[in-house]
Amino acid sequence: MSSSNTNSGGGIIKDPMWLILYSSIWGVLALNVAFYILNEAFDIRMYAIKNFGYIIHEFDPYFNFRATEYLYEHGWKKFANWFDYLVWYPLGRPVGTTIYPGMQVTAVFIKNWMVGDSMSLNDVCCLIPAWFGALATLFTGLIAYECSVGVTLLPEDHIAIRKGEKLPAKEQIPSNYPQVFGSILSSIPIVKEFYHVIIVPIVNFLHKILVKVAGSDLGLRDKPSSFHEFSSPAVECALFTMAIMSVVPAHMMRSVAGGFDNESVAIAALTGTFYMWIRSLRGGPDSPAWKYGILAGLAYFYMVAAWGGYVFVINLIGVHAGLLFLFGRYSTKLYRAYSLFYVIGTSLATTVPVVGWTPLKSLEQLGPCLVFLGFQLIEFCETIRRRKNLGRKDAWKVRIGVFFIAGVIGAGIAYILQQKGYFGPISSRVRGLFVKHTKTGNPLVDSVAEHQPASTEAYLHYLLDAVYIAPAGIVLVALFYFHDASSFLLVYAATAYFFSHKMVRLVLLTAPIASILGGLALGRAFGWWIRSIVEFRPSIGQIWQNMWQFGAKDDKNFNNNKSDGKKKSNGKKDVSKQNGGKKEATASSGSKVFNTTKIIIGKLLRVGLGLYVAQTYVKPRGEEFHKTSREKAEQMSHPTILFKGTLQSGEEVTVDDYRDAYWWLRDNTPEDARIMAWWDYGYQITAIANRTTIADGNTWNHEHIALLGRALTSPEKEGHRIARHLADYMLVWAGGGGDDLAKSPHLARIANSVYRHMCPNDPTCRRFGFTQQGQPSEAMAASLLYRLHSHGKPGVEADKNRYALNFVSVIIFQH
Repeated sequence: MSSSNTNSGGGIIKDPMWLILYSSIWGVLALNVAFYILNEAFDIRMYAIKNFGYIIHEFDPYFNFRATEYLYEHGWKKFANWFDYLVWYPLGRPVGTTIYPGMQVTAVFIKNWMVGDSMSLNDVCCLIPAWFGALATLFTGLIAYECSVGVTLLPEDHIAIRKGEKLPAKEQIPSNYPQVFGSILSSIPIVKEFYHVIIVPIVNFLHKILVKVAGSDLGLRDKPSSFHEFSSPAVECALFTMAIMSVVPAHMMRSVAGGFDNESVAIAALTGTFYMWIRSLRGGPDSPAWKYGILAGLAYFYMVAAWGGYVFVINLIGVHAGLLFLFGRYSTKLYRAYSLFYVIGTSLATTVPVVGWTPLKSLEQLGPCLVFLGFQLIEFCETIRRRKNLGRKDAWKVRIGVFFIAGVIGAGIAYILQQKGYFGPISSRVRGLFVKHTKTGNPLVDSVAEHQPASTEAYLHYLLDAVYIAPAGIVLVALFYFHDASSFLLVYAATAYFFSHKMVRLVLLTAPIASILGGLALGRAFGWWIRSIVEFRPSIGQIWQNMWQFGAKDDKNFNNNKSDGKKKSNGKKDVSKQNGGKKEATASSGSKVFNTTKIIIGKLLRVGLGLYVAQTYVKPRGEEFHKTSREKAEQMSHPTILFKGTLQSGEEVTVDDYRDAYWWLRDNTPEDARIMAWWDYGYQITAIANRTTIADGNTWNHEHIALLGRALTSPEKEGHRIARHLADYMLVWAGGGGDDLAKSPHLARIANSVYRHMCPNDPTCRRFGFTQQGQPSEAMAASLLYRLHSHGKPGVEADKNRYALNFVSVIIFQH
């Protein structure tokens, strides 16, 4: 038996003092690299602050900031009961029960208890994405580390276990050690027989040939030793993972400074939950690591409070736990870890107002609940088996009986609850992940660009070289480094790819797993190269043991010297034996010289080859990866609310039309003025102008947004009749590109989804749009939106009896 950290007796570093020195230098370097990576993770997200100052970005972050201000000023009790009359006129919104408050609570906690008066609340909110981007980088590295530590059994140990024999006492694996590495092939029925009978013997045979030819196994297999924390190559895997995660665009797109959005906090919560979960799986069946299930439940609670994507987390862990059972890896440790995680996490999740009893009612979350209930039944059967010492046949009779009774009772309860309408439907966004082409039937959901399917170009854009490295990590984990913890990576990879392929927004979820798999591949390659040369895997945890061994060795040498002195006084040696020993030594000396020479030449070749590969491929690609990530980080750091442009004279100017318009509304309209604009701008209008809006990015009421779309896409006179009852001012964004006119076909489709007369017998509203010549169709040209948007152009003018132009930069009309 061996671990991921090994001190080979045949290595070039043998003296304990040198082992301590080597491990210490390695440990200091590793800590410095980790610190540098975390600093880089923070710095690369600061372009927006450096170029534009402490400004909140995008649309949704303005609502988040406004909600944070309310919590900071009024406290949790009023926040939880806050009904906002400034939004969704005339309906309003109960914010306290419709918001995921984790990010707001985090910002206020940091402001009150960590930075105090040294930093404004606005600045705290701007910096949170960068801070939590670095935290997510750390947690991702810890996941890679935990999935890289494990025990490697020698061939004879595998054979002994397969025959049902016990390992020798010195080879027994303590329950607190990481699990034995294996292959997924050994966990699949039928396939595992082929694996053990054919594949394993072939691999062992090839290994023996390699040792015979090269004089060494090149560090491909470990030798028996003890496990130590923070050992190579697990540490290298963590560092490479952190290096990728710190700058990969898929993560940065939701974590640049100023982007005060839920995902910026949620990815740190997600990776923290995943780390605690896999950490709870370390060790044997009776390992105490299951206690980390408690921390996993607490981390999951924070995830629930921070982002609606918590559904992905609970289902992924539930699927992983279920697959471990199907792979025959069920144990008391797994039962305790999952039960604690589910009970604590779900119980706390129900205290989040926006969630409530959804975890126990929503069809999207009943899967993990069924796994939890199934584990209770399995453990009940196992308890009976152990107490009564049942054989295999009798144990299966108990399991079948228990599950049959539970199934009948469960089906009856489910039927009754279904009839009473207890179970909730699957949301349109989740439904879109399983419907071909992501068409959900809800044009409001389908109109959002980030809800469209991801293309190959999208993966290359957001993941860069990690796209090519990650598959190597999958192969390593599946075939060589498979155990309870690392198996989670395979489930995560498959699930994240499936969902991100359906919705480009979810490419965000691929950032941690792509970084981990890429880091595992690079870390193991680097660790193998180092160990194949020095034949020693350094460990921070082993430093103290080596120091103890060094002291013990000195005492032993002292005693040996005394005993040698006694032996010299004990008479004459056997002359014939001495002469025979000289002949044997002479005969073997030539072989030793040859083997030593062969080993030295092999090491020199590996050093040269490694340096060549690093200099020719790894270093240039790494520099290009970092450079491209820096460029994309700067691009992603441009706030949409203002941007920089260049005049024909070459002068650089800042275009701040959005905020100018909102400030104009704030300074020139009555406090109770109602502003009609497409829902994209609702959050910014309310937060900056402090005026009442008709709709915003919450999009909770499809019919109300459809009415807004109807007002804007109907003929001018009809649209005005609707608008004048809802608003006093109308704001329209013009200027080309993705302005309101470019969006208007989506507005028409959304309106038609409720008001069918808008586009009779045409659900896609093809009659409303641009012609092949780029001109507006007849329906578009007659619409209220077009008349307001193109006001002043030849032949286009808004009815002066109905509207008065007030502001030009962003077009604002008054009824």
